[in-house]
Amino acid sequence: MSATRRLASSGSPYEPQLGFSRGVREGQVIAISGTAPLGPDGTTVGPGDPAAQARRCFQIIRESLEKLGADLSHVTRTRIYLVHIDDWRAVGPVHGELFRNIRPASTVVQVSRFIDSSWLVEIEADAVVPVLPSGGERS
Repeated sequence: MSATRRLASSGSPYEPQLGFSRGVREGQVIAISGTAPLGPDGTTVGPGDPAAQARRCFQIIRESLEKLGADLSHVTRTRIYLVHIDDWRAVGPVHGELFRNIRPASTVVQVSRFIDSSWLVEIEADAVVPVLPSGGERS
């Protein structure tokens, strides 16, 4: 692993089991893994409510970015995966509340299912922390 590589965990039981990190920062670039609507106790937040699940996903994403020295303003791309494509009407406004002024590139797609059948949404995010003119990174 490179000396500049930093990892963030959300505490998901799937991270050690599958061998992945919630977030990885390499230099200025941050990648946040597909984020499911899991509560701190490992259970699904907002069963049956795609907007509540999206809010929880974005909360986890925000916390992961902060652990890696960034925030939502650094997000350059989001990917929203839905089991029911019509749920975009509930999830889209949640995305809009957070990113209305940031306007990252974004994709919304339907998938057949997730690891847990109670999840209606998973969300990924990519971010870039700008370099300051002095050569340092802004966090």
